[in-house]
Amino acid sequence: MNRTGIFFIGASGYIATAVIAGALAMRKGLCKRAGMVTELPRFSGLTLADPESFAFGGWDIRQTSVIESARNFFRSSQLPSEILPLIEADLVEVGPNICRGVSTNCGKAIEFISSPPAHDRDITLSAQVRMLRKDIQEFRERNSLESIIVVNLASTEPPLEERPSHASVDEFERCIEEDRYSEVRASTLYTYAAILEGCPYINFTPSNAALLPALIMLAGERGVPVMGNDGKTGETLVKSALIPMFLLRNLEVLSWEGFNILGNMDGQVLSDPENKESKIKTKDSLLPKALGYSPHSSVHIDYVPSLDDQKTAWNFIHFRGFFETKMSLQFIWQGYDSILAAPLVLDLARLSELSKRRGEAGLMRHLASFFKAPAGVEEHLLHEQAGMLFKYAQDAKQSGVHT
Repeated sequence: MNRTGIFFIGASGYIATAVIAGALAMRKGLCKRAGMVTELPRFSGLTLADPESFAFGGWDIRQTSVIESARNFFRSSQLPSEILPLIEADLVEVGPNICRGVSTNCGKAIEFISSPPAHDRDITLSAQVRMLRKDIQEFRERNSLESIIVVNLASTEPPLEERPSHASVDEFERCIEEDRYSEVRASTLYTYAAILEGCPYINFTPSNAALLPALIMLAGERGVPVMGNDGKTGETLVKSALIPMFLLRNLEVLSWEGFNILGNMDGQVLSDPENKESKIKTKDSLLPKALGYSPHSSVHIDYVPSLDDQKTAWNFIHFRGFFETKMSLQFIWQGYDSILAAPLVLDLARLSELSKRRGEAGLMRHLASFFKAPAGVEEHLLHEQAGMLFKYAQDAKQSGVHT
């Protein structure tokens, strides 16, 4: 098996830190593979990259050490304190693989957390892409890697309005050459660099600028697998599992209200209305698509600093049954955001590497179950999406191309 690396956008954030620390802890037998979908029996016999052998690196717009990030993460997530000292030496080795990222046109909330302040507009878009490509190249050479998966875990950007330059590869590349900063965001540049370097790309964020139509086209032309958007780890996961119950029992959903509170850097950035808009779009788009009609619904997201990496979602579902009787269901989902997301990122890296090895290109639609708003997929019920993934795994095993 060729050695694989994961290159994160947002490498110093809690999710990336949880992925890195988790994989390193696995190597030493300090962490089991709970939460990893690819460890289910359905995937046995399928040759997948070993998460314990992954190399890690990436970009961040904040100056912080890998050790500092890990200490903050372990403290906020209340993880066993004895684990960190046992993996610190391995964490130090990741440090040289972390590069300075870009924050081009990301909005004031993200620019505010950049340290030191970014001056990306002093550098042409083409130069920024070349710089990002060079970072990937050096990561590959330094760690003797055959495959690199680029995963976007950065803070949520404000939505990007659709432009003509987003519709075709030629127009998009002209936009880059002409330095039309307002028509791209940082996530656009990261994706472009990853595709040009032949790296499978995962957009785990709701940032809509990451997988513009032109970039999906380019990925198809270049033989690069890509997929997104917005990792499905909590409230929306429960929604996609509960909706079939109402459909199969012919119960009409009248309203579905969601209230979310969270801390950490993600919560801080989402306290800005512009950035919050992107998140609400992916969280609130599920209901009408999955139900086939549009009940009253709203999603509220509030930042509570003291929660740190914890998040809580309370949902109230009002529905109608026999004799027009109105009834309700409520649920509360509480968890650590990064602990829920990290094993899924490892899954996505393994499955992306497999897709690349099998010669696939463009959207990896079989990964829909991992995302709130899966690109190019109209199916939004969790069990149906899981069926797509299981069928893909079965086909891959039967084809023998993966070995």
